[in-house]
Amino acid sequence: MAEFDLRPAMKEDFPTIKALIHLVRINPTGLDWRRFLVAVDRQGEIVGCGQIKPQGGDLRVLASIAVVPGWRGRGVARAVIEALIARETGALYLTCREHLGVFYDKFGFSTLDGSDIPAHFRRMSRFVRLLHRLRLIDEGLLVMQRVSQPE
Repeated sequence: MAEFDLRPAMKEDFPTIKALIHLVRINPTGLDWRRFLVAVDRQGEIVGCGQIKPQGGDLRVLASIAVVPGWRGRGVARAVIEALIARETGALYLTCREHLGVFYDKFGFSTLDGSDIPAHFRRMSRFVRLLHRLRLIDEGLLVMQRVSQPE
């Protein structure tokens, strides 16, 4: 029996989702509870979340993947990601800290660089590189893409 279940987020989950996003220190912009999938424990408490959000026209982005620290290593992020990407039929993007690239490789994401990066992400990448060079952050950013395979 699984330790958690997945379900679509409800409006009343939004404060918990926002708090979790801030706790794990990931980008808090573009949060809309209607796009979120949440993992809940047997007591109904949110232990993880994620969303697919539209970005700059027709881009779709896997975002806001967050897991309560005490629940890490128990398959929560994997379950959320697999459920979210199973719904997608086209290309899917994400941005992540460099050390997480290996994790997202497992889901079919590949790192993009140079002209392969959509304009929105290029601007973000340049800004993060500047912050990294100025030593205001300790890690760079990856832009990754997953191309769905036809069945």
